[in-house]
Amino acid sequence: MTVRIVRLGTPRAKHEGLRIGTVRRPPRGVPKSEFAAQDWYDVWFPNLSPSAETVKFALAAKTPAQWAAFAKKFRAEMATPDNARTLDLLAALSQQANFSVGCYCEDESRCHRSVLRALLAERGAKFA
Repeated sequence: MTVRIVRLGTPRAKHEGLRIGTVRRPPRGVPKSEFAAQDWYDVWFPNLSPSAETVKFALAAKTPAQWAAFAKKFRAEMATPDNARTLDLLAALSQQANFSVGCYCEDESRCHRSVLRALLAERGAKFA
């Protein structure tokens, strides 16, 4: 059993399990009834996305140092008790079930999901 980190809207992997959208906003122009069928996500969980202010910070990051500053800011948001418990839960679930978490960004290395991957790994999550 494992967690996958995915780009939302891409074809699902075999045995991927539940797909969790960790994005601030739903996909534009897609009816809610089609989110899962079009491989966006099964459950929308914006709690694990950066705040609107932090998203702007990430989009403006042009250098590795600026990206590191974004990651630090996002990690601070994920350290709040509710978010930390959610990450603990997902890490524990990865030991028992297949599921995925994702975002729309094309390049994971310049996306908050890279930070989510690290945070889950630090909590002992199993990855595909």
